[in-house]
Amino acid sequence: MQTGWFLAIFATLAFSFAPPVARFAILDGFDSTTLLLMRMIIATTMFGVTLGVTAPAKLRIERRGLGAATVVGAVNAAGMVIFFMSLSYLESSLASMILALSPPMVLSLLALRGERLTRRHLVRLALAMAGVYLLVGPTGQVNVIGAALALVATFLFSLQMALTQWTLVAYPTRTIAFYVTASMTFFVAGWWLIQGANWAAPGPAGWFAVIALAVVSTYIARLSYFAAMGRLGGAQVALLGPLETLLSVTWSILFLHERLAPAQFIGGGLILFSALLAVQRLGRVNLRLPRR
Repeated sequence: MQTGWFLAIFATLAFSFAPPVARFAILDGFDSTTLLLMRMIIATTMFGVTLGVTAPAKLRIERRGLGAATVVGAVNAAGMVIFFMSLSYLESSLASMILALSPPMVLSLLALRGERLTRRHLVRLALAMAGVYLLVGPTGQVNVIGAALALVATFLFSLQMALTQWTLVAYPTRTIAFYVTASMTFFVAGWWLIQGANWAAPGPAGWFAVIALAVVSTYIARLSYFAAMGRLGGAQVALLGPLETLLSVTWSILFLHERLAPAQFIGGGLILFSALLAVQRLGRVNLRLPRR
């Protein structure tokens, strides 16, 4: 049990570095789509090699599962592209707080397939919406385009979680993780080509960001996350989601010198409280939450 919680907290820590590191690279001049593509190529290669060496049988998947993984990967890729775009306009601390809206959004989507919509869920949504207003509205200093992009990305991340619940829960987690990641890489590469395949060799800061995102916040983080799930279960690990947001905000304040107004702190707190309540409910419906 202690090993499981250690792995879960380590994975949460590794995931939390992603928004501030990506924001750092973008501020340094790295194109957001190119940064995401390099991250996905390296991570997919490492996942494929690891799975091929340790459990080659898990590389097999039937056509129906491959099709579902492709759809989930496409939705997730769109969310990632849009989220990275939002970091060109929005501080990573604010983007991370908006991203914490995923759990209540997922519950709303599950209600479309029969999950009971309770009065408590309406309270969760009200808390989340009040948090968004305090985060974005009163100061008048938040870029509207960036906030809108982050909200769209959050909806797409929530949609891919719901799609995973509806179509992929019967398949091994590591198999789905590999094929969804590979699918994401394919669609991100397609978007990069449509944009004109702009390429500029990254400097030292850019390479640091790519390696940190691909190796630490994707490969190592997901391996630790899956190992923790095997020991604790998805519901227990998912409870650490709000902690990930708090850590991302902390790194953004410490290393990027971002600042939040008092109203934004209150708004972020409401969003995190709503997310924690929603994650507890998601644990009871046995939803497996694939990480970003």
